[in-house]
Amino acid sequence: MLQKHPKGLLPAAVANMGERFGFYTMMAILVLFLTAKFGLNKTDAGIIYSVFYFSIYILAFIGGLIADKTRRYKTTILTGLILMAAGYLILAIPSPTPTPNKTLFLSITCIGLFAIAFGNGLFKGNLQALVGQMYDNEKYAKMRDSGFSLFYMFINIGAIFAPLAAVWMRNAWLTSKGFLYDSDLPNLCHGFLQGNLSDEAAARYAELAAKVCHGAAPVDLAQFANDYLNAFTTGFHFAFGIAIVAMCFSLLIFLLNRKKLPTPAPIVKNDKKSDDKQSIQISAQEVRQRIWALIAVYAVVIFFWFSFHQNGLTLTYFAQEYTLLKIGSFDITAELFQSANPFFVVFLTPIILALFGWWRAKGIEPSTPAKIGIGMGVAALAYLIMTLGSIGLPAAAEVEKMGGLPDPQRVTPILLIATYLILTVAELFISPLGISFVSKVAPPQYQGIMQGGWLAATGIGNQLLFIGALLYENVPLWLTWSVFVIVCLISMTVMFSMLHWLNRIAR
Repeated sequence: MLQKHPKGLLPAAVANMGERFGFYTMMAILVLFLTAKFGLNKTDAGIIYSVFYFSIYILAFIGGLIADKTRRYKTTILTGLILMAAGYLILAIPSPTPTPNKTLFLSITCIGLFAIAFGNGLFKGNLQALVGQMYDNEKYAKMRDSGFSLFYMFINIGAIFAPLAAVWMRNAWLTSKGFLYDSDLPNLCHGFLQGNLSDEAAARYAELAAKVCHGAAPVDLAQFANDYLNAFTTGFHFAFGIAIVAMCFSLLIFLLNRKKLPTPAPIVKNDKKSDDKQSIQISAQEVRQRIWALIAVYAVVIFFWFSFHQNGLTLTYFAQEYTLLKIGSFDITAELFQSANPFFVVFLTPIILALFGWWRAKGIEPSTPAKIGIGMGVAALAYLIMTLGSIGLPAAAEVEKMGGLPDPQRVTPILLIATYLILTVAELFISPLGISFVSKVAPPQYQGIMQGGWLAATGIGNQLLFIGALLYENVPLWLTWSVFVIVCLISMTVMFSMLHWLNRIAR
Protein backbone atom coordinates (compact mmCIF):
# COMPACT_ATOMS: atom_id res chain seq x y z
CA MET A 1 0.00 0.00 0.00
CA LEU A 2 2.90 2.36 0.79
CA GLN A 3 5.36 1.13 -1.86
CA LYS A 4 4.57 3.91 -4.34
CA HIS A 5 4.80 6.65 -1.73
CA PRO A 6 7.80 8.56 -0.29
CA LYS A 7 9.56 6.99 2.71
CA GLY A 8 8.74 9.92 4.97
CA LEU A 9 4.97 9.33 4.73
CA LEU A 10 4.82 6.47 7.25
CA PRO A 11 6.76 8.14 10.11
CA ALA A 12 4.84 11.39 9.58
CA ALA A 13 1.55 9.47 9.75
CA VAL A 14 2.60 7.51 12.85
CA ALA A 15 3.76 10.67 14.65
CA ASN A 16 0.42 12.28 13.86
CA MET A 17 -1.36 9.09 14.94
CA GLY A 18 0.08 9.43 18.46
CA GLU A 19 -0.86 13.09 18.67
CA ARG A 20 -4.40 12.33 17.46
CA PHE A 21 -4.76 9.58 20.08
CA GLY A 22 -4.08 12.15 22.78
CA PHE A 23 -6.28 14.78 21.16
CA TYR A 24 -9.30 12.52 20.72
CA THR A 25 -8.91 11.11 24.22
CA MET A 26 -9.61 14.66 25.32
CA MET A 27 -12.25 15.51 22.72
CA ALA A 28 -14.28 12.38 23.49
CA ILE A 29 -14.91 13.65 26.99
CA LEU A 30 -14.40 17.42 26.87
CA VAL A 31 -18.00 18.65 26.66
CA LEU A 32 -19.12 15.98 29.16
CA PHE A 33 -16.27 16.98 31.47
CA LEU A 34 -17.31 20.64 31.33
CA THR A 35 -20.92 19.87 32.24
CA ALA A 36 -20.01 17.35 34.96
CA LYS A 37 -17.13 19.36 36.47
CA PHE A 38 -18.66 22.83 36.50
CA GLY A 39 -22.40 22.15 36.16
CA LEU A 40 -22.53 24.18 32.93
CA ASN A 41 -25.63 24.06 30.76
CA LYS A 42 -25.32 22.73 27.21
CA THR A 43 -25.10 26.13 25.55
CA ASP A 44 -22.35 27.44 27.84
CA ALA A 45 -20.37 24.21 27.50
CA GLY A 46 -20.93 24.45 23.76
CA ILE A 47 -19.50 27.98 23.67
CA ILE A 48 -16.30 26.87 25.42
CA TYR A 49 -16.11 23.82 23.16
CA SER A 50 -16.57 25.88 20.00
CA VAL A 51 -14.08 28.58 21.06
CA PHE A 52 -11.51 25.89 21.86
CA TYR A 53 -12.10 24.10 18.56
CA PHE A 54 -11.91 27.45 16.76
CA SER A 55 -8.63 28.28 18.52
CA ILE A 56 -7.06 24.98 17.53
CA TYR A 57 -7.50 25.71 13.86
CA ILE A 58 -7.14 29.49 13.73
CA LEU A 59 -3.83 29.21 15.59
CA ALA A 60 -2.67 26.82 12.88
CA PHE A 61 -2.64 29.91 10.64
CA ILE A 62 -0.18 31.53 13.03
CA GLY A 63 1.80 28.30 13.24
CA GLY A 64 2.04 28.21 9.46
CA LEU A 65 3.15 31.84 9.36
CA ILE A 66 5.90 31.14 11.90
CA ALA A 67 7.18 28.14 9.97
CA ASP A 68 7.04 29.93 6.61
CA LYS A 69 8.95 32.94 7.93
CA THR A 70 11.63 30.93 9.72
CA ARG A 71 11.65 27.97 7.26
CA ARG A 72 12.12 25.83 10.38
CA TYR A 73 9.11 23.57 10.01
CA LYS A 74 10.54 20.71 12.06
CA THR A 75 11.47 22.91 15.02
CA THR A 76 8.00 24.47 14.97
CA ILE A 77 6.40 21.00 14.95
CA LEU A 78 8.58 19.88 17.87
CA THR A 79 7.65 22.96 19.91
CA GLY A 80 3.98 22.23 19.26
CA LEU A 81 4.23 18.70 20.62
CA ILE A 82 5.87 19.89 23.84
CA LEU A 83 3.31 22.67 24.34
CA MET A 84 0.40 20.26 23.86
CA ALA A 85 1.84 17.90 26.48
CA ALA A 86 2.01 20.84 28.93
CA GLY A 87 -1.65 21.67 28.25
CA TYR A 88 -2.76 18.10 28.90
CA LEU A 89 -0.78 18.14 32.15
CA ILE A 90 -2.76 21.17 33.36
CA LEU A 91 -6.03 19.34 32.65
CA ALA A 92 -4.80 16.09 34.21
CA ILE A 93 -4.13 17.52 37.68
CA PRO A 94 -7.21 16.59 39.79
CA SER A 95 -9.15 19.30 41.62
CA PRO A 96 -12.21 18.93 43.87
CA THR A 97 -15.72 18.73 42.46
CA PRO A 98 -17.99 20.56 43.07
CA THR A 99 -15.34 23.25 42.70
CA PRO A 100 -14.78 25.58 45.67
CA ASN A 101 -14.03 28.44 43.25
CA LYS A 102 -15.73 27.88 39.91
CA THR A 103 -14.22 30.93 38.20
CA LEU A 104 -10.66 30.03 39.21
CA PHE A 105 -10.78 26.38 38.23
CA LEU A 106 -12.65 27.06 34.99
CA SER A 107 -9.97 29.64 34.13
CA ILE A 108 -7.22 27.07 34.80
CA THR A 109 -9.03 24.62 32.53
CA CYS A 110 -9.23 27.25 29.78
CA ILE A 111 -5.49 27.99 30.14
CA GLY A 112 -4.78 24.28 29.61
CA LEU A 113 -7.07 24.23 26.58
CA PHE A 114 -5.32 27.28 25.12
CA ALA A 115 -1.90 25.60 25.51
CA ILE A 116 -3.24 22.55 23.66
CA ALA A 117 -4.76 24.75 20.95
CA PHE A 118 -1.57 26.75 20.38
CA GLY A 119 0.58 23.62 20.38
CA ASN A 120 -1.75 22.03 17.87
CA GLY A 121 -1.50 25.14 15.73
CA LEU A 122 2.28 24.82 15.62
CA PHE A 123 2.12 21.08 14.90
CA LYS A 124 -0.77 20.08 12.68
CA GLY A 125 -0.65 22.35 9.62
CA ASN A 126 3.14 22.29 9.37
CA LEU A 127 3.33 18.50 9.44
CA GLN A 128 0.74 18.45 6.66
CA ALA A 129 2.87 20.95 4.74
CA LEU A 130 5.90 18.64 4.99
CA VAL A 131 3.82 15.72 3.72
CA GLY A 132 2.70 17.85 0.78
CA GLN A 133 6.32 18.74 -0.03
CA MET A 134 7.14 15.03 -0.37
CA TYR A 135 4.74 14.91 -3.32
CA ASP A 136 6.28 17.90 -5.07
CA ASN A 137 8.73 15.31 -6.40
CA GLU A 138 7.48 14.33 -9.89
CA LYS A 139 8.05 10.67 -9.02
CA TYR A 140 5.21 10.82 -6.47
CA ALA A 141 3.05 13.66 -7.83
CA LYS A 142 0.26 11.42 -9.20
CA MET A 143 -0.14 9.75 -5.81
CA ARG A 144 -0.78 12.97 -3.89
CA ASP A 145 -4.52 12.41 -3.21
CA SER A 146 -3.91 8.76 -2.28
CA GLY A 147 -0.98 9.76 -0.06
CA PHE A 148 -3.07 12.21 1.92
CA SER A 149 -5.88 9.66 2.20
CA LEU A 150 -3.41 7.14 3.68
CA PHE A 151 -2.01 9.82 5.98
CA TYR A 152 -5.55 10.55 7.11
CA MET A 153 -6.30 6.86 7.63
CA PHE A 154 -3.23 6.25 9.80
CA ILE A 155 -3.88 9.16 12.12
CA ASN A 156 -7.44 7.97 12.67
CA ILE A 157 -6.17 4.64 13.97
CA GLY A 158 -5.13 6.54 17.09
CA ALA A 159 -8.54 8.21 17.28
CA ILE A 160 -10.35 4.85 17.28
CA PHE A 161 -8.97 3.76 20.63
CA ALA A 162 -8.85 7.17 22.32
CA PRO A 163 -12.50 7.20 23.54
CA LEU A 164 -12.08 3.62 24.79
CA ALA A 165 -9.09 4.70 26.87
CA ALA A 166 -10.94 7.72 28.28
CA VAL A 167 -14.03 5.68 29.21
CA TRP A 168 -11.92 2.89 30.74
CA MET A 169 -10.06 5.35 32.96
CA ARG A 170 -13.20 7.20 34.07
CA ASN A 171 -15.14 4.00 34.81
CA ALA A 172 -12.18 2.33 36.53
CA TRP A 173 -11.89 5.26 38.92
CA LEU A 174 -15.65 5.24 39.58
CA THR A 175 -15.45 1.51 40.35
CA SER A 176 -12.53 2.05 42.73
CA LYS A 177 -14.76 4.44 44.66
CA GLY A 178 -17.66 1.97 44.80
CA PHE A 179 -19.86 3.52 42.09
CA LEU A 180 -21.31 2.45 38.76
CA TYR A 181 -21.52 4.72 35.71
CA ASP A 182 -24.74 6.51 34.76
CA SER A 183 -24.83 9.21 32.11
CA ASP A 184 -27.74 11.16 33.65
CA LEU A 185 -26.38 11.40 37.18
CA PRO A 186 -23.84 14.27 36.91
CA ASN A 187 -26.54 16.67 35.73
CA LEU A 188 -28.95 15.41 38.38
CA CYS A 189 -26.30 15.74 41.10
CA HIS A 190 -25.68 19.38 40.22
CA GLY A 191 -29.42 20.01 40.06
CA PHE A 192 -29.94 18.45 43.49
CA LEU A 193 -27.14 20.51 45.07
CA GLN A 194 -28.55 23.69 43.50
CA GLY A 195 -32.10 22.78 44.58
CA ASN A 196 -33.66 23.15 41.14
CA LEU A 197 -34.86 19.59 40.37
CA SER A 198 -38.51 19.03 39.56
CA ASP A 199 -40.37 16.44 41.65
CA GLU A 200 -40.11 13.95 38.78
CA ALA A 201 -36.36 14.59 38.36
CA ALA A 202 -35.79 14.35 42.13
CA ALA A 203 -37.46 10.95 42.23
CA ARG A 204 -35.34 9.74 39.34
CA TYR A 205 -32.21 11.09 41.07
CA ALA A 206 -32.92 9.02 44.19
CA GLU A 207 -33.60 5.96 42.06
CA LEU A 208 -30.37 6.26 40.07
CA ALA A 209 -28.33 7.05 43.20
CA ALA A 210 -29.42 3.72 44.67
CA LYS A 211 -28.69 1.94 41.41
CA VAL A 212 -25.07 3.15 41.08
CA CYS A 213 -24.42 2.31 44.74
CA HIS A 214 -25.07 -1.37 43.89
CA GLY A 215 -28.72 -1.16 44.91
CA ALA A 216 -28.11 0.33 48.37
CA ALA A 217 -29.80 3.72 48.63
CA PRO A 218 -27.42 6.37 50.06
CA VAL A 219 -28.50 7.81 53.40
CA ASP A 220 -27.38 11.38 52.60
CA LEU A 221 -28.24 12.33 49.00
CA ALA A 222 -26.29 15.60 49.24
CA GLN A 223 -23.13 13.77 50.32
CA PHE A 224 -23.71 11.23 47.56
CA ALA A 225 -23.91 14.05 44.98
CA ASN A 226 -20.58 15.46 46.15
CA ASP A 227 -18.88 12.05 46.24
CA TYR A 228 -20.22 10.92 42.86
CA LEU A 229 -19.31 14.15 41.08
CA ASN A 230 -15.82 14.10 42.57
CA ALA A 231 -15.19 10.49 41.53
CA PHE A 232 -16.72 11.04 38.07
CA THR A 233 -14.60 14.08 37.21
CA THR A 234 -11.39 12.78 38.82
CA GLY A 235 -11.61 9.85 36.44
CA PHE A 236 -11.82 12.37 33.60
CA HIS A 237 -8.76 14.21 34.94
CA PHE A 238 -6.78 10.96 34.84
CA ALA A 239 -8.07 10.30 31.31
CA PHE A 240 -6.44 13.58 30.24
CA GLY A 241 -3.21 12.11 31.63
CA ILE A 242 -3.41 9.39 28.99
CA ALA A 243 -3.02 12.12 26.38
CA ILE A 244 0.38 13.05 27.88
CA VAL A 245 1.62 9.50 27.25
CA ALA A 246 0.39 9.75 23.65
CA MET A 247 2.28 13.03 23.19
CA CYS A 248 5.50 11.39 24.40
CA PHE A 249 5.03 8.58 21.86
CA SER A 250 4.45 11.06 19.05
CA LEU A 251 7.48 13.09 20.13
CA LEU A 252 9.71 9.99 20.12
CA ILE A 253 8.60 8.91 16.64
CA PHE A 254 9.13 12.40 15.28
CA LEU A 255 12.64 12.71 16.71
CA LEU A 256 13.73 9.26 15.51
CA ASN A 257 12.53 9.96 11.94
CA ARG A 258 13.22 13.67 11.66
CA LYS A 259 15.82 13.23 8.91
CA LYS A 260 13.34 11.36 6.68
CA LEU A 261 11.10 14.41 6.47
CA PRO A 262 11.85 17.01 3.77
CA THR A 263 13.67 20.26 4.45
CA PRO A 264 12.01 23.10 2.49
CA ALA A 265 14.01 24.60 -0.35
CA PRO A 266 14.96 28.31 -0.30
CA ILE A 267 12.53 30.76 -1.88
CA VAL A 268 13.47 32.71 -5.01
CA LYS A 269 10.84 35.19 -6.19
CA ASN A 270 10.65 35.03 -9.95
CA ASP A 271 14.42 35.11 -10.46
CA LYS A 272 14.76 34.10 -14.12
CA LYS A 273 18.54 34.08 -13.93
CA SER A 274 18.71 31.58 -11.12
CA ASP A 275 19.81 28.14 -12.29
CA ASP A 276 19.48 26.52 -8.86
CA LYS A 277 17.19 23.59 -9.62
CA GLN A 278 16.11 23.32 -6.00
CA SER A 279 14.92 26.93 -5.75
CA ILE A 280 11.23 27.83 -6.15
CA GLN A 281 10.06 30.26 -8.83
CA ILE A 282 6.52 31.61 -9.26
CA SER A 283 5.07 34.84 -10.65
CA ALA A 284 3.17 37.31 -8.50
CA GLN A 285 0.07 36.98 -10.72
CA GLU A 286 -0.01 33.20 -10.33
CA VAL A 287 0.45 33.58 -6.57
CA ARG A 288 -2.65 35.81 -6.42
CA GLN A 289 -4.73 33.41 -8.53
CA ARG A 290 -3.82 30.44 -6.37
CA ILE A 291 -4.51 32.26 -3.13
CA TRP A 292 -7.97 33.40 -4.29
CA ALA A 293 -8.83 29.85 -5.38
CA LEU A 294 -7.85 28.54 -1.97
CA ILE A 295 -9.84 31.25 -0.18
CA ALA A 296 -12.92 30.24 -2.19
CA VAL A 297 -12.56 26.61 -1.13
CA TYR A 298 -11.94 27.63 2.47
CA ALA A 299 -15.21 29.60 2.47
CA VAL A 300 -17.19 26.56 1.32
CA VAL A 301 -15.73 24.02 3.74
CA ILE A 302 -16.46 26.27 6.74
CA PHE A 303 -20.02 24.95 6.58
CA PHE A 304 -18.95 21.33 6.37
CA TRP A 305 -16.95 21.64 9.60
CA PHE A 306 -19.81 23.54 11.24
CA SER A 307 -21.91 20.46 10.55
CA PHE A 308 -19.36 17.66 10.89
CA HIS A 309 -17.88 18.65 14.25
CA GLN A 310 -21.28 18.47 15.88
CA ASN A 311 -20.11 14.88 16.51
CA GLY A 312 -18.39 16.04 19.68
CA LEU A 313 -21.19 18.42 20.74
CA THR A 314 -24.88 18.01 19.84
CA LEU A 315 -24.48 14.44 18.58
CA THR A 316 -22.74 13.60 21.87
CA TYR A 317 -25.62 15.21 23.79
CA PHE A 318 -28.00 13.14 21.66
CA ALA A 319 -26.04 9.98 22.44
CA GLN A 320 -26.17 10.75 26.17
CA GLU A 321 -29.84 11.77 26.41
CA TYR A 322 -31.79 10.11 23.59
CA THR A 323 -29.89 6.97 22.60
CA LEU A 324 -30.34 3.54 24.17
CA LEU A 325 -26.87 2.84 25.53
CA LYS A 326 -26.95 -0.85 24.78
CA ILE A 327 -25.85 -2.90 21.78
CA GLY A 328 -27.33 -6.33 22.24
CA SER A 329 -26.49 -7.36 25.81
CA PHE A 330 -23.55 -4.93 26.05
CA ASP A 331 -23.75 -1.62 27.89
CA ILE A 332 -22.01 1.31 26.20
CA THR A 333 -21.43 4.96 27.03
CA ALA A 334 -22.01 8.17 25.10
CA GLU A 335 -18.25 8.70 24.67
CA LEU A 336 -17.80 5.45 22.76
CA PHE A 337 -19.73 6.82 19.79
CA GLN A 338 -16.66 9.00 19.23
CA SER A 339 -14.84 5.84 18.13
CA ALA A 340 -17.31 5.30 15.28
CA ASN A 341 -15.96 8.05 13.03
CA PRO A 342 -12.23 7.12 13.18
CA PHE A 343 -13.13 3.42 12.87
CA PHE A 344 -15.08 4.15 9.72
CA VAL A 345 -12.20 6.31 8.42
CA VAL A 346 -9.82 3.35 8.71
CA PHE A 347 -12.37 0.87 7.37
CA LEU A 348 -13.59 3.00 4.47
CA THR A 349 -10.33 4.59 3.29
CA PRO A 350 -9.19 1.52 1.27
CA ILE A 351 -12.68 1.32 -0.27
CA ILE A 352 -12.70 5.01 -1.18
CA LEU A 353 -9.17 4.75 -2.58
CA ALA A 354 -10.22 1.74 -4.65
CA LEU A 355 -13.17 3.76 -5.95
CA PHE A 356 -10.86 6.63 -6.89
CA GLY A 357 -8.48 4.15 -8.56
CA TRP A 358 -11.31 2.60 -10.55
CA TRP A 359 -12.48 6.05 -11.67
CA ARG A 360 -8.87 6.91 -12.58
CA ALA A 361 -8.48 3.73 -14.66
CA LYS A 362 -11.71 4.51 -16.50
CA GLY A 363 -10.60 8.10 -17.08
CA ILE A 364 -13.63 9.48 -15.21
CA GLU A 365 -12.08 10.42 -11.87
CA PRO A 366 -13.59 13.70 -10.62
CA SER A 367 -11.21 16.54 -9.86
CA THR A 368 -10.38 17.23 -6.23
CA PRO A 369 -12.80 20.22 -6.05
CA ALA A 370 -15.55 18.01 -7.51
CA LYS A 371 -14.90 15.37 -4.85
CA ILE A 372 -15.26 18.05 -2.18
CA GLY A 373 -18.61 19.07 -3.68
CA ILE A 374 -19.78 15.44 -3.66
CA GLY A 375 -18.75 15.18 -0.02
CA MET A 376 -20.97 18.14 0.90
CA GLY A 377 -23.96 16.36 -0.61
CA VAL A 378 -23.15 13.18 1.32
CA ALA A 379 -22.97 15.18 4.58
CA ALA A 380 -26.46 16.56 3.89
CA LEU A 381 -27.71 12.97 3.56
CA ALA A 382 -26.29 12.07 7.00
CA TYR A 383 -28.21 14.87 8.71
CA LEU A 384 -31.34 14.05 6.75
CA ILE A 385 -31.25 10.64 8.46
CA MET A 386 -30.92 12.34 11.86
CA THR A 387 -33.84 14.63 10.98
CA LEU A 388 -36.13 11.73 10.12
CA GLY A 389 -34.98 9.70 13.13
CA SER A 390 -35.71 12.56 15.55
CA ILE A 391 -39.30 13.22 14.53
CA GLY A 392 -41.56 12.67 17.52
CA LEU A 393 -38.83 12.84 20.18
CA PRO A 394 -39.42 15.26 23.09
CA ALA A 395 -37.44 18.50 23.18
CA ALA A 396 -34.27 18.72 25.27
CA ALA A 397 -35.95 21.01 27.82
CA GLU A 398 -38.69 18.41 28.40
CA VAL A 399 -36.12 15.65 28.89
CA GLU A 400 -34.27 17.76 31.48
CA LYS A 401 -37.47 18.29 33.47
CA MET A 402 -38.05 14.53 33.44
CA GLY A 403 -34.57 13.93 34.85
CA GLY A 404 -33.66 11.90 31.77
CA LEU A 405 -35.43 9.83 29.16
CA PRO A 406 -36.40 6.28 30.21
CA ASP A 407 -34.85 3.49 28.13
CA PRO A 408 -38.12 2.46 26.38
CA GLN A 409 -38.42 5.95 24.90
CA ARG A 410 -34.83 6.12 23.63
CA VAL A 411 -33.83 5.46 20.02
CA THR A 412 -31.67 2.64 18.72
CA PRO A 413 -27.91 3.33 18.59
CA ILE A 414 -28.07 2.31 14.91
CA LEU A 415 -29.37 5.81 14.13
CA LEU A 416 -26.17 7.47 15.33
CA ILE A 417 -23.94 4.73 13.91
CA ALA A 418 -25.51 5.14 10.46
CA THR A 419 -25.12 8.92 10.71
CA TYR A 420 -21.43 8.60 11.62
CA LEU A 421 -20.91 6.15 8.75
CA ILE A 422 -22.31 8.52 6.15
CA LEU A 423 -20.58 11.54 7.68
CA THR A 424 -17.29 9.65 7.44
CA VAL A 425 -17.81 9.05 3.73
CA ALA A 426 -18.34 12.80 3.37
CA GLU A 427 -15.22 13.47 5.43
CA LEU A 428 -13.10 11.22 3.21
CA PHE A 429 -14.27 13.16 0.16
CA ILE A 430 -13.45 16.49 1.80
CA SER A 431 -10.81 16.54 4.53
CA PRO A 432 -7.81 14.58 3.15
CA LEU A 433 -8.54 15.76 -0.38
CA GLY A 434 -8.87 19.35 0.77
CA ILE A 435 -5.45 19.09 2.40
CA SER A 436 -4.14 17.57 -0.83
CA PHE A 437 -5.68 20.40 -2.87
CA VAL A 438 -4.06 23.01 -0.64
CA SER A 439 -0.64 21.33 -0.90
CA LYS A 440 -0.95 21.29 -4.70
CA VAL A 441 -2.28 24.81 -5.27
CA ALA A 442 -0.56 26.75 -2.48
CA PRO A 443 2.35 28.93 -3.69
CA PRO A 444 5.59 27.24 -2.54
CA GLN A 445 6.62 30.16 -0.35
CA TYR A 446 3.28 30.01 1.49
CA GLN A 447 2.87 26.26 2.01
CA GLY A 448 2.69 26.48 5.79
CA ILE A 449 0.40 29.49 5.94
CA MET A 450 -1.97 28.08 3.31
CA GLN A 451 -2.24 24.80 5.22
CA GLY A 452 -2.88 27.04 8.20
CA GLY A 453 -5.56 28.78 6.14
CA TRP A 454 -7.32 25.45 5.57
CA LEU A 455 -7.23 24.83 9.30
CA ALA A 456 -8.34 28.41 9.98
CA ALA A 457 -11.41 27.82 7.79
CA THR A 458 -12.04 24.70 9.83
CA GLY A 459 -11.67 26.88 12.92
CA ILE A 460 -14.31 29.34 11.72
CA GLY A 461 -16.69 26.43 11.15
CA ASN A 462 -15.89 25.23 14.66
CA GLN A 463 -16.56 28.68 16.13
CA LEU A 464 -20.10 28.31 14.80
CA LEU A 465 -20.59 25.00 16.64
CA PHE A 466 -22.28 26.68 19.60
CA ILE A 467 -25.19 27.51 17.28
CA GLY A 468 -25.90 23.77 17.20
CA ALA A 469 -25.98 23.65 21.03
CA LEU A 470 -28.25 26.71 21.10
CA LEU A 471 -30.65 25.10 18.63
CA TYR A 472 -30.48 21.78 20.47
CA GLU A 473 -31.71 23.34 23.72
CA ASN A 474 -34.38 25.61 22.22
CA VAL A 475 -36.02 24.08 19.13
CA PRO A 476 -37.34 20.62 18.20
CA LEU A 477 -34.56 18.14 17.46
CA TRP A 478 -35.66 17.51 13.88
CA LEU A 479 -35.35 21.25 13.16
CA THR A 480 -31.81 21.33 14.62
CA TRP A 481 -30.62 18.64 12.21
CA SER A 482 -32.49 20.25 9.29
CA VAL A 483 -30.30 23.34 9.61
CA PHE A 484 -27.24 21.21 8.85
CA VAL A 485 -28.96 19.59 5.87
CA ILE A 486 -29.63 23.03 4.39
CA VAL A 487 -26.14 24.49 4.89
CA CYS A 488 -24.48 21.39 3.39
CA LEU A 489 -26.70 21.52 0.31
CA ILE A 490 -25.99 25.23 -0.18
CA SER A 491 -22.24 24.59 0.12
CA MET A 492 -22.41 21.76 -2.41
CA THR A 493 -24.19 24.04 -4.89
CA VAL A 494 -21.62 26.82 -4.47
CA MET A 495 -18.72 24.38 -4.88
CA PHE A 496 -20.02 23.00 -8.15
CA SER A 497 -20.69 26.52 -9.45
CA MET A 498 -16.94 27.29 -9.06
CA LEU A 499 -15.74 23.97 -10.46
CA HIS A 500 -14.48 25.14 -13.87
CA TRP A 501 -12.45 27.99 -12.34
CA LEU A 502 -10.93 25.83 -9.60
CA ASN A 503 -10.00 23.06 -12.04
CA ARG A 504 -8.23 25.59 -14.26
CA ILE A 505 -6.20 26.99 -11.36
CA ALA A 506 -5.25 23.50 -10.11
CA ARG A 507 -4.20 22.27 -13.56
